[in-house]
Amino acid sequence: MTENSRSGRSELYDVVVVGAGPAGLSAALMLGRARRSVLVVDEGRPRNAPAAHMHGFLSRDGVPPGDLLEAGRTEVAGYGGEVRAGRVVSVVRNGDGFAAELGSGRTVRARRLLATAGVTDDLPDLPGLASRWGRDVVHCPYCHGWEIRDQPIGILATGPLGVQQALLFRQWTDRLTLLLHTTARPTAEKAEQLAARRITVVDGEVAGLEVTEDRLSGVRLRSGEQIPLRALAVAPQPVPRADFLTGLGIGPTAHPSGLGAYIATDVTGLTAVPGVWVAGNLADPNANVLASAVSGSTAAGAINADLIAEDTRHAVRAQRDPFSSASEARVCEKVLGDRRHGL
Repeated sequence: MTENSRSGRSELYDVVVVGAGPAGLSAALMLGRARRSVLVVDEGRPRNAPAAHMHGFLSRDGVPPGDLLEAGRTEVAGYGGEVRAGRVVSVVRNGDGFAAELGSGRTVRARRLLATAGVTDDLPDLPGLASRWGRDVVHCPYCHGWEIRDQPIGILATGPLGVQQALLFRQWTDRLTLLLHTTARPTAEKAEQLAARRITVVDGEVAGLEVTEDRLSGVRLRSGEQIPLRALAVAPQPVPRADFLTGLGIGPTAHPSGLGAYIATDVTGLTAVPGVWVAGNLADPNANVLASAVSGSTAAGAINADLIAEDTRHAVRAQRDPFSSASEARVCEKVLGDRRHGL
């Protein structure tokens, strides 16, 4: 159901998707194939933009992240979906649906809402670190481990998960150093595990990174000591991009893993607010590109099923009483059908 905005009225879609990453585009693709009117609003800040390539995505391993998104946009457009550059400022309940205010001042309406805006990685405040992010400063061994295998790798501890991260990266190299930085020394049990895996533990705060010919060559401690490295792993804090949901009473909560925050949902991505779904890193900050795409596809199936149930309820009421307000649904259905067929 889409009203023409040329008349000054707000636009109405079956689904508005906030975010055109793997989750949002996968959802829009599925919904377009289900003959739903879909608008995807994207701010243009993909989480993995600093990375030159993405990995672990079957048939797309080693592809630049931007190439995947460009292909996704083309596929979505092929089914009538619209991808629009912009920012969703806020969303409020509007009758049985939702009204989303865009940064441009325009308002779009939707019967259902899917939030896939992702997260921002809050990095440790360390000189030189942010500029190397996604290159030789990494966080996920499944994304980057193969490319830095068998090289001297440092783990910058930023909390109690530092030991766990070190033990994980040990699978990719035996030249591993855990930099305690500002964290406490490991417990006796953890220290025994690190020693058994021959992981070097270094005390002392890290003051900055050493870079030679645009390549990480090590880190420098406050004491002046330099630790030679070719890669540095950190654990950023994922910060949900979810401010636009506060008007609906939806907000982030601490993730059970202790890593950042997320929006709690059921297995399909449905939030505690009927009609609002969340997918991708908003629902799981640890999800990779493939997992995010799957979550978007799953949410799309649930959204379409929910819309079918609503369309059926309207049709039954209209059949029972042609003069009831439910007959409006038939008019909307005709408008949507005309749009699908280009009338």
